[in-house]
Amino acid sequence: MSGTLNKVMLIGHLGDEVKMHYFEGGGCVGRFPLATNETYTNKTTNERVTNVEWHNIVMRNKAAEICEKHLSKGDKVYVEGRIKTRKWQDESGNDRYSTEIQVNDFTFLTTKKESQAANTTQAQPQKPTEIKEETAGKAASDHDLPF
Repeated sequence: MSGTLNKVMLIGHLGDEVKMHYFEGGGCVGRFPLATNETYTNKTTNERVTNVEWHNIVMRNKAAEICEKHLSKGDKVYVEGRIKTRKWQDESGNDRYSTEIQVNDFTFLTTKKESQAANTTQAQPQKPTEIKEETAGKAASDHDLPF
């Protein structure tokens, strides 16, 4: 294979609100931190350990505006894009580097409120699903099949 690939797929939670920056030409950039984590059990201590990795997410124009409108801190989101390292200078003139994920596709998964509600309902026993008697006794005929 002679080509290369720069592709990142992440599912995580927003660590802060989407910060927007608007330009004179009408474009804009939205930035937010995204936390991903992994949990494992330490074999020597039997202790559960969670490692959190923070990613700098960058979105442009319409995608940034949509995320600013609909996402807030704690929401779970899927992002897809590429890794980009930027070089910049700090106040002292020292070269600094920032690694970012430039997003080209995203999907909202759950809001922080939905996640909290799911956690509280999991702790409580759930009612069994009721099946209507009308459909319980019917067998599927050939014309009911979707293909």
